[in-house]
Order: sequence, then structure tokens, then C-alpha cells
Amino acid sequence: MTTSAGRREAITAHRARERKRWRYVFLFLLITAVSLVFDIATGPSMLSPSEVICSLTGIGERAAMTDAIVREFRLPMALMALVVGAALGAGGAQMQTLLNNPMASPYTLGMAAAAGFGAALSLAFGGFGLNPMISVPIGAFLFSMIAALFLFMLASMRTVRTETIILGGIALLFLFQSLLSLIQFLSSPELSQQILFWLFGSLTKATWPTLATTLICCLMLMADSWKLAALRMGEMRALSLGVNVRRLRMKILIIVAVMTATATSFVGVIGFIGLVAPHIARMVVGEDQRFAMPMSVLAGALMLSAASVLSKSIVPGALFPVGIVTAIVGVPFLLWLIFAPRRRSL
Repeated sequence: MTTSAGRREAITAHRARERKRWRYVFLFLLITAVSLVFDIATGPSMLSPSEVICSLTGIGERAAMTDAIVREFRLPMALMALVVGAALGAGGAQMQTLLNNPMASPYTLGMAAAAGFGAALSLAFGGFGLNPMISVPIGAFLFSMIAALFLFMLASMRTVRTETIILGGIALLFLFQSLLSLIQFLSSPELSQQILFWLFGSLTKATWPTLATTLICCLMLMADSWKLAALRMGEMRALSLGVNVRRLRMKILIIVAVMTATATSFVGVIGFIGLVAPHIARMVVGEDQRFAMPMSVLAGALMLSAASVLSKSIVPGALFPVGIVTAIVGVPFLLWLIFAPRRRSL
């Protein structure tokens, strides 16, 4: 009876912790929705949050100009901030799980820089005869995959430690950034100006197909949450639970590469979101991938959405590059995560 009562008590406590974690997830979802409204409201034509809500829902009296500003100009950019931030947060969480290293992310491992170089190379050669809307994402994807395959070749070597993989990623980051600078130096002023788009990061070229591609990749990552939770306990434990670790790693690798390439080719090289968002998620809800994965998605979306609001507020009437904002805010936040006392997860 004592054992049975203790088991019931443990189950009750576990379910209470799960409910508490879900409450945190819904809280982040609510804050992200509020940030979306403020992101749409902020800009040269300042709108009130009530005007934005009325325009989005179609309720109440509203001016035709307000509807045009909200729905045609600002809504795609605001949604792009959410989706790209979610993609970077999800990609960072998956890379940290696969490599079992808290410093892994598409940016720090050089995948974002490789995607930016591939996009710039495509522009430099005129898209190789293809439409830029097609050639730029293809170039970004190919070089992102090259960087990812190099890293996983390192990871597959038994004598290589995780620190070596991170150093290899940093080497790729500097390599592709240097090649990107070389293309910019040799190119015409017009092409150099276009390349600055990837160096600074911008949400002005948001399109609905880009949003759909990135969102689908996020949902595909969410489908493997329980497998990644098993992998988090160790490769041998995951194998004993029937998880095909090799297939899972290749699948996550391809999905993260597609997300990184899509986000980079249309939005630019945006750093620190994929590195910091998973840490926030683990601090709030712990290591369980059922909660850490959606929390990483929401934390990344919230960070980039807030950065978008800040980028439009720094210089009134002007659009400050969002990539610079994430770097300025991300560096001290990352230092705080490194040196702050470790807290016990929920």
C-alpha cells in the first residue's frame, strides 16, 4: 500500500509539473501575440494596438488606409519575424540536442554564414541563368548543407570531442564570412549593396511562400520531439527505445539546413537567436523536449519580434537593421547565461 501510495503521489507531482510547464508555454504564446500586435503598430505611421486588432479581425470602423498598412505592408514583416525567430530557435535547440553541446546553433556552427555566402555567390554570377527567387535559396541551401555535412563528418569521428566540433563550426563561420567579404570587395557597388542585406539582416523582403516553407519545417521538427527527448538521454538509450539515430540525425540536419537557407536567403544572417532561445526554454521548462521544443520556438519568435519592434523605435521614421539589434542585445544576454548561477529546472 505504501509503495502504491508513493507511486500515485509521484504521478500526481509529475502531472502538476507538466501543467505548470504548459502554463509557461501558454504565457509565452500570449506575450508573443502581444509583441506581434506592437510590431505591426510600430512604424513611420504609428498606429494604436486597438487599430491593429480591429484591422486584423475586421471588427469595428476603420480606415481603408489603415487596413492597407496593416495587412499588405506590416503583417507579412511581423509574421516573418515570428516565423524566422521560431525557425532559428527550433534549429538551435535541435543542433544542441544532436551535438549534445549548449553552444551549438546554425549561426555559431557556420551554417548561416555558409547560406549567406551561397546566396551572395548566386547573385554575383547572375543566378546561373535562373530567376533570383529560385537561385538564391538554392545557393543558400547547397552551401548550408556543405557546412552541415562537414560538421557531421566531424561528429561521426570517434576521436573528435564536442569542443572540436564547435571549433570547426567557428572556423567555418570565419571562412564563409571572409569569402562573403571577398565577393563584396570584388563586386560592383550595386551588388555590394545587395550583399549588405545578408550582413545586416532585414525583414523587408518577407513573402508568403517564405513564411510557409519555414513554418512547415518548424512543424516537421516538432513531430520528432519524443525521439529527440530519447536522444537527449544518450545515443545508446535512444537505440534501445527503437529510435533510428542515424536516420534521425540526417533528417534533422536536412530540415535545419532548409530552414537556415530559407531564412538567410530572404531575411539575412541573424545571429544569437538560435543560440539563446534554447537556453531560455531549458531555464523555464527543463530538458523535456515535449516542452523545451515549443518553448524554444516561442522564445525565438518572441526575441526576433521584440528586436523588430526595437529596430523601428531606435530611429523614428527609419528601419534599423534587425540583425544589428539581435547582436547588440544577444551578446550581453549570452554572457549573462554563461555567468549566471545555474537554476534548478522545473
